[in-house]
Amino acid sequence: MIVIVDERELVTEGYNSLFDREGIACTGFAPTEFGEWVNSAADTDLKSVRAFLIGDCREGTISPRQIRDRTGAPVIALSEQHSLENTLRLFEEDVAFTEIGAMRIFMDGRDPEIDGQPLPLPRRERRILEFLASNRGRRVTKTQVFNAIYGIFDEEVEENVVESHISKLRKKLRERLGSDPIDSKRFLGYRLVC
Repeated sequence: MIVIVDERELVTEGYNSLFDREGIACTGFAPTEFGEWVNSAADTDLKSVRAFLIGDCREGTISPRQIRDRTGAPVIALSEQHSLENTLRLFEEDVAFTEIGAMRIFMDGRDPEIDGQPLPLPRRERRILEFLASNRGRRVTKTQVFNAIYGIFDEEVEENVVESHISKLRKKLRERLGSDPIDSKRFLGYRLVC
């Protein structure tokens, strides 16, 4: 999920709409709301944030230290001269891909590769695989996966949809890899193993 902070509601709604169109969970805050949220949000909610985009805010309303004290997610300052494409390009420069066994998982929306061959995946399944790869070695709960994929404020979708997406993803990966790379433990969550 990406969090946008800007005084202008039009800006937060615009970015929210554009990211949503790309299949990236997003939410927007006014600076006054954001400070309260970042201080009171659960650690699991903050772990689902991939980046914070900070736009126009009155001086002193947003403190990078406030964000850094709670999460290691990147903080990007937005300028009116930049476009969504430029902002997405900044994310691509962070980590281009993760290799886990025979899988190469890209973090920029491209389909993963297995043994050098692309594995076409629907947007939600691809995002789940990216989220699992970015949390490699750690187990993530169904709630964390849901928050990362759908956003923590999406009340229109039931959290159980994650199980369906993961089931379909596991089947596709099993067919290509010959084994299941997603370890799941009831009530504990999921992690990638290879």
